Amino acid sequence: MKTHFKTWLLALIGLTVLSGLPMSSAQAHGEKALEPFIRMRTIQWYDVQWSTQKFNVDDEVSVSGKFHVAEDWPISVPKPEASFLNISTPGPVLIRTERYLNGKPWVNSVALQPGGDYEFKVVLKGRLPGRYHIHPFFNLKDAGQVMGPGAWLEIGGAASDFSNTIKTISGEAIDMESFGLSNGIFWHLFWGLLAAAWLIWWVCRPLFISRYRMLEAGLEHELVTKNDKLIAKLILVGVPVLVLVLNEITANRYPDAIPLQAGLDQILPLPAQVNAGTVNVDTLKAEYNVAQRSMVLQVKVDNRSQSPVRIGEFSTSNVHFLNPALSLSGVMTGDNDITSPGLSIDDDKPIEPGEQRVVTLIARDAAWESEKLDGLIRDADSRIGGLLFLYDELLGQRYISSISAAVIPKFS
Repeated sequence: MKTHFKTWLLALIGLTVLSGLPMSSAQAHGEKALEPFIRMRTIQWYDVQWSTQKFNVDDEVSVSGKFHVAEDWPISVPKPEASFLNISTPGPVLIRTERYLNGKPWVNSVALQPGGDYEFKVVLKGRLPGRYHIHPFFNLKDAGQVMGPGAWLEIGGAASDFSNTIKTISGEAIDMESFGLSNGIFWHLFWGLLAAAWLIWWVCRPLFISRYRMLEAGLEHELVTKNDKLIAKLILVGVPVLVLVLNEITANRYPDAIPLQAGLDQILPLPAQVNAGTVNVDTLKAEYNVAQRSMVLQVKVDNRSQSPVRIGEFSTSNVHFLNPALSLSGVMTGDNDITSPGLSIDDDKPIEPGEQRVVTLIARDAAWESEKLDGLIRDADSRIGGLLFLYDELLGQRYISSISAAVIPKFS
């Protein structure tokens, strides 16, 4: 018995000590929560960047970039007919002031088209000082959150520097941090006390066994007294009347109120690029080697452009495998994206104009395991998806192809 008590005491002391440690290392916002096939084959992010990563409270920062909606959308995931782009933060450390999709102001959910590319921008304002790990992410209806590339933001200054004052339709300036706070607290307390009084009225008398005995004795008519009926009538009539009267008072006080929006925006994808279709990629086979933690992709590249191209990058679920033979200075990834030079190509010579070539790519890195992407071979939908980037070194042109294939696991 003493041994068990000592064990529990040590465990309690350990938990107490750990709870006092700084939690700055906590980064996760659900990046790895979804199944790999959803993260790989739904929203495919690229060119995501922050305007700055060091700023002060009340200063603005923006995150912008592009994403591709995969053509090979998983059949078990509802189509993106209602999606919402947001920013994942550890609490209210930022506020969102503006949001754009393809250059258009955007406040509602949006219907995305599989196969389309979109450009986004979100403007934020610093609210609380500190160092925070931030992600853009998409909420997919009935599917969950697909996280974009993460970054560490350092917000300086003092919390008192923050201001969130806006002008209403009538021209009145209000502070959004405190507007309506006292009114909200009052009505929460009012309805809470009313509900508690109603429950106490019934609970304060004998319950269950005493009432059961009265029922057995045929005294059920005495269970509800005249006072009970009177109070019930007052509640039944008084609450709806009070709500209607207060609603009318509020409507007269704020006649120009705009309700919360519940529409669905229809924003078309970006226009097809002029060079679209000039370099086509077809995925022939995909194998995942468990022991070597490597994905082997066999692709057929059809170069219909006027210049030779080379494969430079394979990106999937914010993990970037780069071809070390190319100098890819223009590649933009988030601070906490996994960037690995582990992309090897069996035939890395430039693919000439008019040439068709079958190329074997090997993306090898421990990130397959650490990012929980190797669980793909245990999914019911064992298909990989991602973006393949090809580069025209002569003209500086980049070609992007969304690829997908069923994955065959290899254990040796």
